Amino acid sequence: MGVLIKNGRVVTAVDDYFADIYIENETVSQIGVKLDIRADHEIDATGKFVFPGGIDPHTHFDMPFGGTNSADDFDTGTVAAAFGGTTTVIDFAIQTKGESTFKGLDTWHAKADGKATIDYAFHMIVTDMPDTRLPEMQKLADAGVTSYKLFMAYPGVLYVDDGTLYRTFRQAGLNGTRICMHAENGIVIDEIIKEAVRDGKLTPQYHAKTRPTRMEAEGVHRAISIAEVAQVPLYIVHLSSADALDQVKIARMRGVDVQAETCPQYLFLDESIYAGNALDPFEGAKWVMTPALREKWNQAVLWQGLKHHHLSAVATDHCPFCFNGTWRPGDAAPFQLGKELGRDSFTKIPNGAPGVENRMALMYHGGVVEGRLSLNRFVELTSTSSAKTFGLFPKKGTIAVGSDADIVVFDPNRTETISVNNPHTHHMRVDYSAYEGFVVKGYPDTVLSRGRIIVAGSELKTRGGGQFVKRARCEQLLR
Repeated sequence: MGVLIKNGRVVTAVDDYFADIYIENETVSQIGVKLDIRADHEIDATGKFVFPGGIDPHTHFDMPFGGTNSADDFDTGTVAAAFGGTTTVIDFAIQTKGESTFKGLDTWHAKADGKATIDYAFHMIVTDMPDTRLPEMQKLADAGVTSYKLFMAYPGVLYVDDGTLYRTFRQAGLNGTRICMHAENGIVIDEIIKEAVRDGKLTPQYHAKTRPTRMEAEGVHRAISIAEVAQVPLYIVHLSSADALDQVKIARMRGVDVQAETCPQYLFLDESIYAGNALDPFEGAKWVMTPALREKWNQAVLWQGLKHHHLSAVATDHCPFCFNGTWRPGDAAPFQLGKELGRDSFTKIPNGAPGVENRMALMYHGGVVEGRLSLNRFVELTSTSSAKTFGLFPKKGTIAVGSDADIVVFDPNRTETISVNNPHTHHMRVDYSAYEGFVVKGYPDTVLSRGRIIVAGSELKTRGGGQFVKRARCEQLLR
């Protein structure tokens, strides 16, 4: 099916020009001025930007956590992502402790296969890695899973000790693959939490108070130190604070191969929201996530980090849990419990919040419209950088002849109010919006995934058809 996008302003991480784009056989076939081609579909992009499709390198669809599952699966989650201008996600397969990583990978392939509307890839969450299973990491890389996530947080669930960190880091480096790190000192945080519980401090605001930024900074510092010795490229996920960013800056100035992402929640929200409201203080549970939201002044530091390339990408860590459980038509009770699991204690609130649909609009408004980011840097942070970091470029993350036709026609003059009640901005299967009432100028108008028109205006045109994408390795380390 041929698609011709005419009269648009094409913006990539490095380019900015007016041109027509012709798409056939799922890829960009021609780029030129006033292309005279007969196409099955023609899209008039006059007055609009034409961006590479967004890449969200951090989502959790259909993820078990805290006695329930995240509310979006690979059907609803990828549809919502597409409405927001994201055309590729990298989700996290989870290895069950004591079992093969390939068993975990098979589980996640089964969750996604035939359900996804946009393309997807996987990181592998490693929960243990004895010497006997180290060869699995090479086989995972051969299967296109070229990054691993490990946790310094959640003792007894996902936490791994420093020995496991080093052993896994070293093998990843030898295989030419990358480590993603949830960096917080979970052991110390658990002790702080015990003190709060003992003192009867159980409301959602104590989720933030028991996870100080210094414990994030310590985790980032330790992860960088281990990665430097193990000689592996490191990627810090969901960095939330100035304290943690300082550690990344210091290491990068020393020449360490470390990158870090942040998320819209840390750029637009702050810890004051945990207080809830007078009618229901527990409403603050909607924003219980890890790392926690921080004091507002951290936001300006993170924006500067994005502008000056200390931070490499913006992901969502999309992991939604409904406030009052997830319902389906005809159900007499929730089929998935949500935040209400923690009404008697913040320690039982499932950690995570929605956002995969809102990332592109928020970053365009907060970055470009408000003068913090250039158009090119916006594209780099929401698409190109992740494509390069995680072995998808130039198949994804740019607009070039031969690249996948993952394209967003973006209307810079369209204004929307993000709300759970706005059918233009909320397709996630969750009963609230993390950004309720935020007004954004600039919104995706037409979204294509490998040349298929997924969204046009506010209508879903295609459901399903997303494919698993194998990713390339980092440079092989010959040591």
